[in-house]
Amino acid sequence: MTIEATAPAEALQRLSDEGVSIWLDDLSRKRITSGNLAELIAGKHVVGVTTNPSIFQAAIGSGEGYEEQLADLAAREVTVDEAVRMMTTADVRAAADILRPVYDATGGRDGRVSIEVDPRLAHRTKATIAEAKQLAWLVDRPNVMIKIPATKAGLPAITEVIGLGISVNVTLIFSLERYREVMDAYLAGLEKAAARGLDLAAIHSVASFFVSRVDSEIDKRLTVLGTDEALALKGKAALANARLAYEAYEDVFGGTRWTALAGARANKQRPLWASTGVKDPAYKDTLYVDELVAPGTVNTMPEATLNATADHGVITGDTVSGGYAQARADLAAVETLGISYDEVVRQLEDEGVAKFAVAWQDLLDAVGKSLSSKGVDGE
Repeated sequence: MTIEATAPAEALQRLSDEGVSIWLDDLSRKRITSGNLAELIAGKHVVGVTTNPSIFQAAIGSGEGYEEQLADLAAREVTVDEAVRMMTTADVRAAADILRPVYDATGGRDGRVSIEVDPRLAHRTKATIAEAKQLAWLVDRPNVMIKIPATKAGLPAITEVIGLGISVNVTLIFSLERYREVMDAYLAGLEKAAARGLDLAAIHSVASFFVSRVDSEIDKRLTVLGTDEALALKGKAALANARLAYEAYEDVFGGTRWTALAGARANKQRPLWASTGVKDPAYKDTLYVDELVAPGTVNTMPEATLNATADHGVITGDTVSGGYAQARADLAAVETLGISYDEVVRQLEDEGVAKFAVAWQDLLDAVGKSLSSKGVDGE
């Protein structure tokens, strides 16, 4: 008997029923003002929004919907950096207001909107902490999450920001070792918050584990090898990596250190599957949704992936928990062919930080030109 794709209206419902929170990986002024975001919440089970520098660069760089605010900012002769922060936080604030009923209904678990610290600060701990505090103050909504990259410098920043009672979305996680360090940083932050007398129930966090980029890099190396053995492993590494991340999550949040915090009403840091848009057209466009269904997770999707899942996703229950042995075997097979896991994940982290920094600079340049065109030197 073949498994038919779940009916369009049902695939996303089934995904939600399986314990996966569906977040939209996109935001723009037009999406807010047109009512589109509200429609996705009402009709497509979207219960959160994530942003990143590339998303804002695409949205604000187009200029659409930002003309009036740009004119006001130019009249005030603000710096380019301030203008960008005023526009991005305005969008996040508006999205947070739209999602507030979801936040209230889920006790703060969902209804979240994430905004990233300046990516140029990725290797500076103190500056990241200061930026996170500033963003939380600027947005001034209880359902905001501050995104902090999982660099070495980001780890102590995560601990300190969580310790201040600010909810955090940890981003750019590629390796299993770094993921365990992220969870440790979160638990340390909760312990700091508890020592300060803060209410742990009010602090939430997700750990954004990147998926498709792992396949993109490892598949490229497998293609170069070109053997039947190598080609047979294409499309397997990213899912294997993510499934083993979930195994690590179960281990850490089933341990004694967590038990003590859970007794103080702390929330688990949920795994969030990021980079779930399929890069290789040879793969099914819902691959990183259908195959990463597990309770207590978040899947943040570009709108194309969200629509594809609604249309022809095949949601068959938990597709993660039983696959740990096979996942280990798949990654071991890749290593056996001479492809270094450690080298790949290190490269992906470096590239991820660099790409966001470039996107942020492109955004600053575009806004600077807009301010200047209105007769004011934004610098």
